[in-house]
Amino acid sequence: MKAISHERYGSSDAVALREVAIPVLEDHQLLIRVHASSVNPAEWYRVQGPFFARWDSGLRAPKNPSIGADLAGRVEAVGKDVTEFQPGDEVFGTSGGSWAEYTAAREPRLVRKPANVSFEEAAAVPVAGLTALQAVRDHARIQPGQKLLINGGSGGVGSFAVQLAKVFGADVTAICSGRNVELVDSLGADRVCDYTREDFTRRGERFDVMLDVAGSRSLRELRRVLTPHATVVVVGAPMSAKGLGPLKHIIGTRLAAIGRGQTVQNFLAKIEKEDLAFMSELLVTGKIRSVIDRRFELSEAPEALSYLGTTHARGKVVITM
Repeated sequence: MKAISHERYGSSDAVALREVAIPVLEDHQLLIRVHASSVNPAEWYRVQGPFFARWDSGLRAPKNPSIGADLAGRVEAVGKDVTEFQPGDEVFGTSGGSWAEYTAAREPRLVRKPANVSFEEAAAVPVAGLTALQAVRDHARIQPGQKLLINGGSGGVGSFAVQLAKVFGADVTAICSGRNVELVDSLGADRVCDYTREDFTRRGERFDVMLDVAGSRSLRELRRVLTPHATVVVVGAPMSAKGLGPLKHIIGTRLAAIGRGQTVQNFLAKIEKEDLAFMSELLVTGKIRSVIDRRFELSEAPEALSYLGTTHARGKVVITM
């Protein structure tokens, strides 16, 4: 089968299409014929290989050449311990190497793909969608009527966060660039601020909760628009492979919160089956949708990574097989 192989660190051309063996299933795994995957900052950092990102991948070179997390596809075979799925079922979720024609996945990380949702739309959901869900529901703990500010409302996580915040009843103000205002407005935001025309930290309005997806402003600046006991959930940072990368923003935000009444949280999303099922239900009913900016073929994975690295993607970047 054809798969993207990651054998060294560096720029986006550090990955290449290779011919590799189809995975041999363990008893608890399913063999999935992948129809679509997507690109997340995690893959970009893994390929770029800054020091802070090498602890799990390998210090000198990647220990595992497989890459890719999100997937949507069709079950081809199942191990003897698999009980929920059978060959022919259409599913979406995550695996350890989804940038490939076939991948081995575990049952707890998959749910059935809704019939009214395309493979590409489903593949855009797992990592970004669950990050947004857990940020809004579990960490921000949004309540109906709360005033929520989302800094970075047009990217992969942000586009889901805007929609999910409305599902949970928040009053949403979203920040994005001028070219994305119409898109974010269509996702249900109550107000959209174009940061190229207006400094949102000078609006005079104050918010109970903020999701900082863009990581473009310091907490000291953001305090101008936060209530004294506001909650700030850091779910993103400027993409940089230099120095501490996103860790610098996260650490700086936490340090700036010391001694203040405002709470700062950051987290890594967990791929939970119940959360995938919840997102699936919202997709079925049309309460949320996947925003797909560009589609790349599997052989164009380097170009997909490069495009994500520009930080100008609207919604998700998808890889099709």
